[in-house]
Amino acid sequence: MPTPSHDSSPIRRLTLRDLTACADLSEDRGWPREEHKWGLLLAAGKGYGIDDPDGGLVTACVVTEYGPQRQPVLGAIGMVLVAERHARRGVGRRLMRHVVAAMGTTPLTLHATPSGRSLYEELGFKVTGRAEMLRGRFLPPGARQAVATRAATAEDLPAILRLDEDVFGADRTHVVTRLPAFADQLRVAEEDGRLIGYAAAWPNMETHVVGPLIARDTATAKALLAGLAERTDRPLRTDIDVRHEELLGWAKDHGLSSVAFNDVMTYGITELPGDWSRRFAPVTVAAG
Repeated sequence: MPTPSHDSSPIRRLTLRDLTACADLSEDRGWPREEHKWGLLLAAGKGYGIDDPDGGLVTACVVTEYGPQRQPVLGAIGMVLVAERHARRGVGRRLMRHVVAAMGTTPLTLHATPSGRSLYEELGFKVTGRAEMLRGRFLPPGARQAVATRAATAEDLPAILRLDEDVFGADRTHVVTRLPAFADQLRVAEEDGRLIGYAAAWPNMETHVVGPLIARDTATAKALLAGLAERTDRPLRTDIDVRHEELLGWAKDHGLSSVAFNDVMTYGITELPGDWSRRFAPVTVAAG
């Protein structure tokens, strides 16, 4: 029997109660279930989806807003998925149009795979950057890092939040304050008692994802990445802005391999806020 049209099915807000359905949708499209990541995104962001009368979700996505709650300065769209049995019928396009309209004048960003880029361009998104995904078992450097790092403590959180907002260009307290519970590691780099960088490593299936990675310079980013790698027996995965050529080359020299490239796209702005030179990797590409 033909699958019924979902043109009139309501788009609704998703909550943490939909976590299993979202993970099922990921698995349906051949992605890892990523329940841990879905949990963060649904708690810190706004989920949108369409229910399938036969059970589960037809489509879903999550928007994470940054800046003042009443007037966000940026919204990051991620986890845009359509169930395989409903693919290529315009359902994803309808969901994205709804989300763009719901966000009003708030500038938007997303990381697009090659297969999704044409849809986003059709909706008015433009490519403004690129990120390279790396994965592998990190090989420790022979020499000691030039910058010392240590495990973060609760007392570091105010300084982390100040640094993060300065570099990211918007307040993301609702995401950063969840990192101590979400991540297995949170490390900081200091100089003369001043915080100059921080990074987290959080579990995602069999890997540890490094993100965010915020650092004063490449030497600090290297030290944070090496410090995180030293304390895990899992392969690492991270998505690094391609403009950070030195860090990318160094990471590849130490065991990580290029897996894929994603286009960073924006809507309503020509470039992301903040200081890209100190922003090496996102928390996750799904949240900017």
